[in-house]
Amino acid sequence: MKDMDASSVEFLREALAPTGWVERTREFALGLRATRSPGGLLVVGTPAEEPWHVAAHLDDEARLAGMPQLAPTLVRWSVPVGAPPHLRVGLERLRATRRGETLFVVTEHGASVPLLERLDDARRTGATILALDGDEGDPELSGLAHDALTVPADAPLSFDAAQHLVSMAAAERRGGGLRDRLARLLERVSGPQID
Repeated sequence: MKDMDASSVEFLREALAPTGWVERTREFALGLRATRSPGGLLVVGTPAEEPWHVAAHLDDEARLAGMPQLAPTLVRWSVPVGAPPHLRVGLERLRATRRGETLFVVTEHGASVPLLERLDDARRTGATILALDGDEGDPELSGLAHDALTVPADAPLSFDAAQHLVSMAAAERRGGGLRDRLARLLERVSGPQID
């Protein structure tokens, strides 16, 4: 995913406002906010597409917004030897999923059967399943998900841009309008205010 700063995402939001995509990504991101505990937001992709970049953006958003429940756990199909602790979480974590946790599936090209089976098991334990997918959508993934956002090839935004909009919207403060958004942008640029 190409890196976008907060001002670039704001510009993208303004450009996409008439299309309905900004509101849809905000609605979808509300599901991520429902996660109850730090570490309970599990981000998983496919063996070929690890969503590490969206996980990093969600981590930044959680820290800036003071919302520790949004700090994600990146779940990996194959954990490299010597990976740092925050990048050592393997698929076994999905077996331990419980009510109040959220599995955020990010895949541009559909989910594999092994992933779908693990999602089905997690859903049965009470976890919330959210899916961000591309192309024309994955009907099996959408069927398992409590909410799914599909970014088709002809959408006015890329799959990468949708990830940025979702991660920023997840930590977005509701209310306050333009002043709140400007204060948040200033905090991102200059760092938090120290009293």
